Amino acid sequence: MMTPFRSIAQVGVVLAVMGVALGPVPLGSPARPQDAPGTPNALNALHERSAAMAGLEREDSRDLAGRRIVLSYPGPTPPAGVLRTIREGRAAGVILFGENVTGPEQIARVVAELKQAAAEAPHPRTLLVMTDQEGGKVRRLPGAPELSARRVGQAADPVGAAAESGAGAARTLADAGLNLNLAPVLDVYDEPDNFIDHHERSYSRDPAAVAELGTAFLTAQQGLGVAATAKHFPGLGAAPRGANTDERPVTLDVPLSQLRARGEAPYRAAVAAGVRLVMASWAVYPALDPDHPAGFSPAVIQGELRGRLGFSGVTVTDAMEAKALDPFGGTGDRALAAAAAGMDLLLCSARDPGQAEEATEALAAALDDGRLDRRAFTGAVARVDALRGSLG
Repeated sequence: MMTPFRSIAQVGVVLAVMGVALGPVPLGSPARPQDAPGTPNALNALHERSAAMAGLEREDSRDLAGRRIVLSYPGPTPPAGVLRTIREGRAAGVILFGENVTGPEQIARVVAELKQAAAEAPHPRTLLVMTDQEGGKVRRLPGAPELSARRVGQAADPVGAAAESGAGAARTLADAGLNLNLAPVLDVYDEPDNFIDHHERSYSRDPAAVAELGTAFLTAQQGLGVAATAKHFPGLGAAPRGANTDERPVTLDVPLSQLRARGEAPYRAAVAAGVRLVMASWAVYPALDPDHPAGFSPAVIQGELRGRLGFSGVTVTDAMEAKALDPFGGTGDRALAAAAAGMDLLLCSARDPGQAEEATEALAAALDDGRLDRRAFTGAVARVDALRGSLG
């Protein structure tokens, strides 16, 4: 049974009791009154964005392409090639997995090394250092949050438990030097023990509950300076057991009315709460686009997420090596499809630096020969750069 907290303001009361400061308004939040269209602040911000965009459009294509790539690597030590790419300014960030972590002191040293490499770039920017710290079974670093999403939803005070989980995730990551969490999961599961429920990664079968608890998690986390990622848009809650996009193509033939009423509903709340990033699913949703996975679909990303829900933050792909993408070619083809659909960050998480290099080269070539629109491309880079700058 849910507690009576039903608004962002009420969640804020919970966080205040816990001693969590909400901090500055994050990207993607509603504009402040003084930033309304036509006011001096809004006009100044528009001029600044226009100047930044003009500068970006003159930059080297390979540099721009690299700033949309998230790297990964095998084992506990970053390879020299990964550090070199970061020093060249041709990476937006790094994703860490369990195999990269042997202990708190080791990962803190590694993150410091990665950040030092970013500081040595020709035009230094904050490096996005991220992982999946959802809670329960899905934790890459030892520590909070202990509770899975399912157990949060079953807690005596679900909103308080969700806020505590978000704050715990932020503290765990921040202590190790990370600044971005690929959480929370906002999937609303349809059937018990289906794909997302089996691993306890869904808060509830009720979209209102998922919206409330996911928002409490991300608000607490972002209040402590760690960016949150809502995933997997427009929802994997209808996926049956075994329908894993990491392993095979998945089609979720959900009616559009149901997809919007259940799958997308928690994202509307997350966007209103200022979530910094949204990750797209690799499943196909015929009601929106019968031919492409969500992360390759302009109808899903530009139409639903940007258009209907009004999300203006950073979009990020799921793993680019997912088997669900096998029908769409190799890494270069996948990178182009994701960028064309409106994905800002590409998650090259195969632990193979060659994957990131292939994605970067494909994006740069397509930008040079006009297959990718330069204005849209630089807009994506600008959003990523703004996120990085805000986390500095």
